[in-house]
Amino acid sequence: MAESLRRRLPLLPLLLLAAGGLRAAERSGGSSSSAMEELATEKEAEESHRQDSVSLLTFILLLTLTILTIWLFKHRRVRFLHETGLAMIYGLIVGVILRYGTPSTSGHDKPFSCSQEDRPFTTLLVNVSGKFFEYTLKGEISPGKIHNVEQNDMLRKVTFDPEVFFNILLPPIIFHAGYSLKKRHFFRNLGSILAYAFLGTAVSCFIIGNLMYGVVKLMKLVGQLSDKFYYTDCLLFGAIISATDPVTVLAIFNELHADVDLYALLFGESVLNDAVAIVLSSSIVAYQPTGENTHAFDAAAFFKSVGVFLGIFSGSFMMGAVTGVVTALVTKFTKLHCFPLLETALFFLMSWSTFLLAEACGFTGVVAVLFCGITQAHYTYNNLSVESRSRTKQLFEVLHFLAENFIFSYMGLALFTFQKHIFSPVFIIGAFVAIFLGRAAHIYPLSFLLNLGRRHKISWSFQHMMMFSGLRGAMAFALAIRDTATYSHQMMFSTTLLIVFFTVWIVGGGTTPMLSWLNIRVGVDPDQDPPPTNDSFQVLQGDGQDSAQRNRTKQESAWLFRLWYSFDHNYLKPILTHSGPPLTTTLPSWCGLIAHCLTSPQVYDNQEQLREEDSDFILNDGDLTVTYGDTTITANGSSGPHTATTNLDSRRTKSSSEEALERDLGAADHEVTSRGTRLVFPLEYNA
Repeated sequence: MAESLRRRLPLLPLLLLAAGGLRAAERSGGSSSSAMEELATEKEAEESHRQDSVSLLTFILLLTLTILTIWLFKHRRVRFLHETGLAMIYGLIVGVILRYGTPSTSGHDKPFSCSQEDRPFTTLLVNVSGKFFEYTLKGEISPGKIHNVEQNDMLRKVTFDPEVFFNILLPPIIFHAGYSLKKRHFFRNLGSILAYAFLGTAVSCFIIGNLMYGVVKLMKLVGQLSDKFYYTDCLLFGAIISATDPVTVLAIFNELHADVDLYALLFGESVLNDAVAIVLSSSIVAYQPTGENTHAFDAAAFFKSVGVFLGIFSGSFMMGAVTGVVTALVTKFTKLHCFPLLETALFFLMSWSTFLLAEACGFTGVVAVLFCGITQAHYTYNNLSVESRSRTKQLFEVLHFLAENFIFSYMGLALFTFQKHIFSPVFIIGAFVAIFLGRAAHIYPLSFLLNLGRRHKISWSFQHMMMFSGLRGAMAFALAIRDTATYSHQMMFSTTLLIVFFTVWIVGGGTTPMLSWLNIRVGVDPDQDPPPTNDSFQVLQGDGQDSAQRNRTKQESAWLFRLWYSFDHNYLKPILTHSGPPLTTTLPSWCGLIAHCLTSPQVYDNQEQLREEDSDFILNDGDLTVTYGDTTITANGSSGPHTATTNLDSRRTKSSSEEALERDLGAADHEVTSRGTRLVFPLEYNA
């Protein structure tokens, strides 16, 4: 036994050495495997970075190609297709290439069952061989498509998060609409624009929503509805598709110099209509009846939604206006104008932050940034240096152009890259019919009612053109793509995409022939007005056609605008800008200290300059007397029986408030008039 043990003892070191070698080999193999995993992870990260670069490069090349084609179209005077339509076509081509021309790059998706959970998780941590990996929620997949999940990483890369559209691309588009607003013709038709934008959009929303609910019931009867589609979903679709975006028509109007009042009506409606549509959609989402059936009609929930609409819109309006006022005060009471770069940067950041601030506070950023743009144009713009004025105008114009064409390019891509399309022929045909009827109920009855109070009627040709110009565009697309989690929302998004394609290509391309067919005048000077008629206003003693045109602009500005204009000119403009009369002349004497603090020295310089340059043309308020019927009204508001009409002093001009109104509305380039007294009075006002 001992001998046997002695013979085996020399083998023990060999056995120990072999065991140690095996353990060392295992450790070496483990470290090698870990190194290989790290290398694979680095390669995946590098490949992901490359695909990100390729996806962004794709959109940049699309925009570059669109710009070059736009130049070619403008050079050849081609008007049958707008730049947005071009961007959509190029997007479609690239989408087809990405869908059918690139191979699948991953195929490792494996479904796991979590039957014990009753709701999805936003973030999921998965333990794979002792290593934890984080996964995020992408959305719901129907059981029938569980094996058809997109395996192409490139297509996934070019599918953007919907928040990119709302937080990055929409703000410059909406702000530019408010910042570049041409106030003269806008305020002349303010009452009609508000009626079309608010009342018309609400009417269109409810008509489309109810008609589509009938279509959904029909789909259920014929067996083409495979999931739930509630009445509130139909109303939401009505709100989404009621957002008009006649960018193609307006571009052609601007190029052809079409009738300025028609342009103002369409542009004003589209600007405010987008804001109303997004607040309407938020109100419909907030509609939550009590009880078991959460989608039935409930009066309390309905009035709550109305309150939500009013609260969101008014809160967003106030937030946008306040941000604009704060920016105006900062630019007025600082020396930022000495540093145009800093001034432009501050203006840009304050304007963009308005959108994000409103969204963070639960309001609507679209409404806030729109009215911020209008406020910035009215007040802050006057405080900017010459360089900053030019820079801000050009900056937001370029951002608007790029963002809008980017969205339309993405629409073309989305037709092939979006993973959850649901196309229903019945729903699509019903949507087109509902949109046509909703637009007709929006335009014609409202125009009839507005014409009862308008001096210059909205003609049938204008009404037909407005009916024809109800294109859908970036806002409808952004609202539809924001929520595609359910079956109904996916069908709404796919249908919205087709409607945008049709309206931009067919309706936009038919704008020029429609203008000719309706005999709408083109080649009109934006500052030219139709010839006056005797029943609209009278010039008792005047100084020519230009003065009559300027007075027409003033008198035809909507009464709502004229109500607040005097207060704005005498108090708000001097407080927020370097223009307007000094507060020492408009505020009571006991406010002298506050007036001196809030009035900038530039205001006094401007007043002194006016007196020096225009001393031969100064007319006091009391020197202007208007005769209407048996009553004589002076510019300072006094009235009396019909007597002599004017003081015949040789040095006369308009009152300061009249001059400012002409300047703000863009009616004239100069603020003084030739000698002579013009007596102009309106018989009625526009709506």
